[in-house]
Amino acid sequence: MAKIERLDRLIEASVTARDAESGSLWRQSLRRMRRSPMAICGAVIVGLFFIVALLGPWIAPYGPTEQTWGGEVFLNQNIFPGPRAENWFGLDHLGRDMFSRMVVGARQTMLVGVVATLIGFAAGAVVGGFAAAAGTFGGRWGERLEAVIMRAVDVALSIPMLLLALSVAALLGPSLTTVMIAVGVAQIPIFARMLRGSMLAQAHSDYVLAAISMGVPKARIVVSHILPNSLGPVIVQATLVLATAIIEAAALSYLGLGNPDPGTPEWGTMLADAQRFLSGAPQLAIYPAVGIIITALGFTLLGEAMRESLDPRLRRQQ
Repeated sequence: MAKIERLDRLIEASVTARDAESGSLWRQSLRRMRRSPMAICGAVIVGLFFIVALLGPWIAPYGPTEQTWGGEVFLNQNIFPGPRAENWFGLDHLGRDMFSRMVVGARQTMLVGVVATLIGFAAGAVVGGFAAAAGTFGGRWGERLEAVIMRAVDVALSIPMLLLALSVAALLGPSLTTVMIAVGVAQIPIFARMLRGSMLAQAHSDYVLAAISMGVPKARIVVSHILPNSLGPVIVQATLVLATAIIEAAALSYLGLGNPDPGTPEWGTMLADAQRFLSGAPQLAIYPAVGIIITALGFTLLGEAMRESLDPRLRRQQ
């Protein structure tokens, strides 16, 4: 009994040292990101996007469906008032304030992107983690099960993400929930493949081999040690995938698979509605398109900066 307790203390000490090293790594990465112009630029864009999305109803000077100037005048005479003191981005074809719709629409875009990424992350973590655990500790049958799971993941990865999301959305029918599920399902293979690779790399670490030799239960090794130390690269990937999720969600809304309520502003839907007026009022399409591009760029810059700050080759150079 005393020997088992002593072994447990050795394991806990090893894990504590490992956690301290991991914490030091994250602190060093944060210091490098503070000195990176790319990280600063991405963080500013992402921060502004979340602030606007969260505070949109209070920032917008008008309601998203409020007609601030007779909408039918524009439909009959093809007149689209541009920016002015009362309407910073002008009015759309129904007399609705474009600035207010852009601000309120940011919340819908954020909601779809974040929820879809969380769905892909959670489901991908389950699939990838189960496959890695089965292949590492499941013996011959576990290796066969891992092979079957990962071949299915490879097949899903061979399908373009937008095509896969479009297929799922077409099956479920147009709605905001459909877009979240469709984009999230399309991201599952990415997270599953990455987490599985990260866990396999951790499975051959010294602290894992020591825990196995000391008789620590395999389930405890996977859940308490391997999985937490494998999530770093996956979290970084989630930041990059979030940019893709925003673009794909806008694409599905553009194709008519998003929220069926035309009064609810969403950047992809606004872009689709503006196609009829490109010749007379191109700004109606420019505003949502620029919003999508800048937001995706911010998440991409931040994700790339995080990836570079955690790159061991760059750490050795500094």
